[in-house]
Amino acid sequence: MFLLTNKIAVVTGAGSGIGKAISQVFARQGAIVYILDLDEGAGTSAAAEITNDGHQAGFIKCDVSVQADIKAVVNEIVSKHERIDILVNNAGIAHIGNAENTGEDDFDRLLKVNVKGVYNCMHEVIPFMKNAGGSILNMASVVASVGIPDRFAYSTTKGAIAAMTMSVAKDFISFNIRCNSISPGRVHTPFVDGYLARNYPGQEKEMFVKLSKTQPIGRMGEPIEIAHLALYLCSDEASFITGCDYPIDGGFIHLNN
Repeated sequence: MFLLTNKIAVVTGAGSGIGKAISQVFARQGAIVYILDLDEGAGTSAAAEITNDGHQAGFIKCDVSVQADIKAVVNEIVSKHERIDILVNNAGIAHIGNAENTGEDDFDRLLKVNVKGVYNCMHEVIPFMKNAGGSILNMASVVASVGIPDRFAYSTTKGAIAAMTMSVAKDFISFNIRCNSISPGRVHTPFVDGYLARNYPGQEKEMFVKLSKTQPIGRMGEPIEIAHLALYLCSDEASFITGCDYPIDGGFIHLNN
């Protein structure tokens, strides 16, 4: 079950964290994975880890917010394989602030990466998926469903992802293209460690425990746990699922009363 043998998978923002874990799991299940990331060092390293494990992966440096970059990457992959079977829109950035103190530059920056970046990838990949179908998975967040303090711009972009997912699922269902999203709660990634180091120097351990306890389950998620859900939704076993969002949040949305 859940084999992706010879499926061509594109995962954005896959140099680290959740995207890296998804790429590793997909490759172990037989997919040929293309890691897209702006960080050349991280992307190259992530691809090398997969190939050194005996699986198939390649890295292509690109900026998801630049449509010309994505068009070139997609054309390169399709010219080699004649198709793209799976697209995982994982690349994204965060920002701390509310509607009053979030500056225009920061707001535009998040829209450019988190929303336009997803649009760019779907815009370029869908024409090729229409030939034989495929699976698109977008990374939303619990912030699309519940209010979290000081995440105004980030919440805005993730709400957009939820709407974009349903729209694409509706528009392309007749082409056997499925489109779903995942809404993680707090997940322990390098981003979290960097956030704590920058904002709570000397208090990292204390704040890590505090953030972990905001999940009713009592801990943060691990990237591999998100990757396993991604695998299911992109596999043939999920062929009857489209237009859905899946919280994976340790009970954050429904049990945090």
